[in-house]
Amino acid sequence: MLVVCTVPSLAWADESIIEWVARRVTDEIVQPLAQREGSRFSRVRQPARERRVRVNQASFSVDKRGREFMPFAVDVRLGDKEWRENDIVGCIYRGSGELFVNRGGYRPAAFLLGKNVDPVPGACEAAPPPRRS
Repeated sequence: MLVVCTVPSLAWADESIIEWVARRVTDEIVQPLAQREGSRFSRVRQPARERRVRVNQASFSVDKRGREFMPFAVDVRLGDKEWRENDIVGCIYRGSGELFVNRGGYRPAAFLLGKNVDPVPGACEAAPPPRRS
């Protein structure tokens, strides 16, 4: 019997959490955006020449529903200019691999590729620390 699991996970023991986040963001956001961007001769905002994924913490946060997530940012550089940090800010959920980006609230990352999706209440919001008695 063959069982195939399609849920993104930390499948490789030698892959760190940070590497997993960076790989997923690159595969699901950075590369699709690069393929989607138009001609450099258009009058619209010029596409980024370079993008980099940053993960600024080493462990997952927990949201109000008890789900683990990791915040990330994507920086861009246009031409020879300095890096512009936080062009895209979002998070990824550990169990499901769901990606969200902050565009008027946290929306599924498909929003960046043209899909009309609404913000998801509570997504990427850390739960308050437990009260001490």
